[in-house]
Amino acid sequence: MAVTAQDIEDLIRESFPDAQITVVGDDGVHFNAEVVDESFHGQNRVKQQRAVMAALKGKMDGSHGEIHALGLTTRAPE
Repeated sequence: MAVTAQDIEDLIRESFPDAQITVVGDDGVHFNAEVVDESFHGQNRVKQQRAVMAALKGKMDGSHGEIHALGLTTRAPE
């Protein structure tokens, strides 16, 4: 079964319940996500994105991952 944008948002929301999350993509394997969360204050972009990737619980692991590509934008709110 293909992963949906809502599936990805739900996984991210488990780790970032108060975040502003936008996920788009409709082919089941290629997505773009923006995650804006207070916890990102003081963290560089690499740490922010690693935290979001960890929230995906292996869905992008290797060539057999359910998500082939995820464009990811992260930031703290202004």
